[in-house]
Amino acid sequence: MTGHHRTPVSLLGLGSMGSALAEAFIDAGHPTTVWNRTSSKATPLVAKGAVHAHTIDEAVAASPLVIACLTTYDSTIEALEPAAATLKGRALVTLNSGSPAGARQMAAWALGQGARYLDGAIKNVPSAVGAEDTLLYYSGDNSVFDEFASTLRVLGGDTVYLGADPDLAALYEMAVGGTLLPALVGFFQGAAALQARGLTAASMVRFSVKWFEMINSVLPLFADEIDRGDYSKPASSVNLFLAGAAHDEELGKEANLDTQWHKPFHDLLKRAAEAGHGDHSISALTEILKNPGQTRRAAGWGSAAGY
Repeated sequence: MTGHHRTPVSLLGLGSMGSALAEAFIDAGHPTTVWNRTSSKATPLVAKGAVHAHTIDEAVAASPLVIACLTTYDSTIEALEPAAATLKGRALVTLNSGSPAGARQMAAWALGQGARYLDGAIKNVPSAVGAEDTLLYYSGDNSVFDEFASTLRVLGGDTVYLGADPDLAALYEMAVGGTLLPALVGFFQGAAALQARGLTAASMVRFSVKWFEMINSVLPLFADEIDRGDYSKPASSVNLFLAGAAHDEELGKEANLDTQWHKPFHDLLKRAAEAGHGDHSISALTEILKNPGQTRRAAGWGSAAGY
């Protein structure tokens, strides 16, 4: 199938992710128009066959499907303002970071311009764009997803439609993404501890991968406990984790590490134990996270507002 039979796409925002998205569309034969505030970022893509739009209005006008990969919802709205009238009747897909509230605001703005709106999230790095197992999920106008599903799957084979609420993709993005920073900081602490003994960070990678695989294997069990609200048959209890908290401080002293980042997690464990979850599954921390004001007051720390 030649490029003339593929859906034309306009890609707004040519950071590392936006450039990867544009390149995937070009490689798949889609007529691709690109725009970026810093126009020099378009040069490598033009060499591959993209058309460089010098204004955002020109970019929006070029295609029925407009994909914005800018930093935030606010920056997306700001960038699109000059092309607001041209958006009418076009499908607008956003692939940026932000909260569910930001997604709702973005959807309201897009619909106010007469656009058909679909919010999305990419759960991988730029180098993985286009791979069969790369996950992207979308929410919002179902007709947009149905019409352009095959085009969107160019970006990743694991493409999922979550539902009509435009903030669902942002909600899942934040719900899933919340595990990233704690996991990475834990790995970085381990690397620092090994280097303090003259060992390399590379020497722990194989073991860390196995550890993450174990964590992956127990997520369905934890999800089932949380959904049922039954934490009474723990594989690992809150008290077990609480007992291990002292080891973090010992390691910090021995290896001269900053372990202050553990304190909020230890705080959660203590609050869970004081709320009666000591012998319950570690997944019972979910209940503490759902009721922060209540558990702080129960622990005798005053009102949530004063904490």
